[in-house]
Amino acid sequence: MITVFSKQNYHQLCDELAGRDASFTGIISAYGYPPFWSRPNTFESLVHVILEQQVSVASGLAALQKLKEKLEIVSAENLLALSDEELKSCYFSRQKTIYARDLAANILNKNLILEELEMLSNNEIRSKLTSIKGIGNWTTDIYLMFILHRTDVFPAGDLAAVNSLKKVKNLPKETSKERLLQIAEAWKPYRTIATMLLWHEYLSRKKVK
Repeated sequence: MITVFSKQNYHQLCDELAGRDASFTGIISAYGYPPFWSRPNTFESLVHVILEQQVSVASGLAALQKLKEKLEIVSAENLLALSDEELKSCYFSRQKTIYARDLAANILNKNLILEELEMLSNNEIRSKLTSIKGIGNWTTDIYLMFILHRTDVFPAGDLAAVNSLKKVKNLPKETSKERLLQIAEAWKPYRTIATMLLWHEYLSRKKVK
């Protein structure tokens, strides 16, 4: 069964999790509700997620803005028309240039039809996306959460979410991934909303510092 969240029920789901786990009550009390992070289901949005791999949110956004200045419309056709040098001037690394080109080719040859993904299960989407060069589990997680608004995704490979979880639960730095996943089990079927709260805590705490 496919379950999604919306702007309408977002705060209600945050409250439901806070009722189950006092850590989330603390986050909402200290920083309010997390923003409703959302992106359209487009080629541009997927390129944006690729650009965010292993860099800060600000760095990924800066690269996307440079690309938009150059292209106006970030489409698969327009991206493939750029040279490697032009993409480098938009802060694309050599690897991310390869990844973005491969994604564009898959869109153009209809191997990947973004609208059709909306009808598939999380596992089916993961299988389709991770078959494309440069798209792994983290990129798929962000796609499911920000773009398709699936309610039950926990990105165990996301450093900000993991660091926040360790902080709010007073866990040692060396806590295993298995233990973190075990803790996240208690938030089913709203692990995405829990992650949004953890990101909110992490970003708000950094801002306050």
